Amino acid sequence: MPKMMPEYLSSTAITRWNGGAPILSRRDVPYRADLVFNAGVAKYNGKYVMVFRDDYGYSENGEAKDRGTQLGIAFSDDGIRWEVSPKPFWNSDILGDPEILRVYDPRLTVLEGKCYLCFAVDTRHGLRGGIAVTEDFSDIRILSMTVPDNRNMVLFPEKIGGRYVRLERPFPVYSRGGIDRFDAWISYSPDLRYWGDSSLLLAVEDVPFANDKVGPGAPPVRTEKGWLTLFHAVQIDHSRGKNGWEDRWQKCYCAGLMLLDLEDPRRILGYCRQPLLAPETKWETDEGFRTNVIFPGGMILEDSGEVKIYYGASDTVECLATADVNDLLRLCLESGAK
Repeated sequence: MPKMMPEYLSSTAITRWNGGAPILSRRDVPYRADLVFNAGVAKYNGKYVMVFRDDYGYSENGEAKDRGTQLGIAFSDDGIRWEVSPKPFWNSDILGDPEILRVYDPRLTVLEGKCYLCFAVDTRHGLRGGIAVTEDFSDIRILSMTVPDNRNMVLFPEKIGGRYVRLERPFPVYSRGGIDRFDAWISYSPDLRYWGDSSLLLAVEDVPFANDKVGPGAPPVRTEKGWLTLFHAVQIDHSRGKNGWEDRWQKCYCAGLMLLDLEDPRRILGYCRQPLLAPETKWETDEGFRTNVIFPGGMILEDSGEVKIYYGASDTVECLATADVNDLLRLCLESGAK
């Protein structure tokens, strides 16, 4: 493990597929791709579907030339081996709005028989989050867009108390002292268009392995004990060096785990006091655009009780880890609420 990481940042109760080797990388994409990561994954109509972020226009040493971002789509029968569609799935040109500069960081939720796509866009006047819906991954309809600045939105897979629910991470720089200090929030909607009744869910200071920001990861999954929910947690250390292609990368991203009440997801029933996934393998610590980054974007609970967790590593490749649902629940409940 790299020396710049605190010793307690190690993974808990989880197994990386094939020793942490990527399940999807630029070599698997039949069009222009350099960084393939931060995918949303769901099971829909008998198939696993993955919508992934693809950044292109980088040389081997990270020099940016004609840089761009688009979303790709892939399908799988087992959630491990993926077939990427021959053309990009979505980009700013397809959205057809000259205000939008790029679209990225997709999250997928199957809800009421349809597949919903949460995403982020950079615009000429700020970063916005959006929600779209599709039934065939061809016809995609945008339902709502936030004002700046909000992102990392994920939808719960069912209504709770007659309302739709989402987690999100606003960017309150001014009110949080002019620095990175971003927290996870929860909001409600009667129709997926208009959102409100918002409240703070999880703050940076609540998480022992974060000092910079926390926010949603993959959409929550229902268990008999509560909503099993992944989040990302960021620790910054200004003494850190290069850590990737950029001149200087000072942050470390981990995946955290919490359990929310089924009837009132504003209540945290418990959360693991250590990272569920911390950067440890060579794909997470030694290679890539920004090393020491794990970002969970997809979680699937199988009928067998196995939980598949899909995560981006070093903002460069997409990886898979697995765990038993009972082990994950135990991690949350034994730790207790905040």
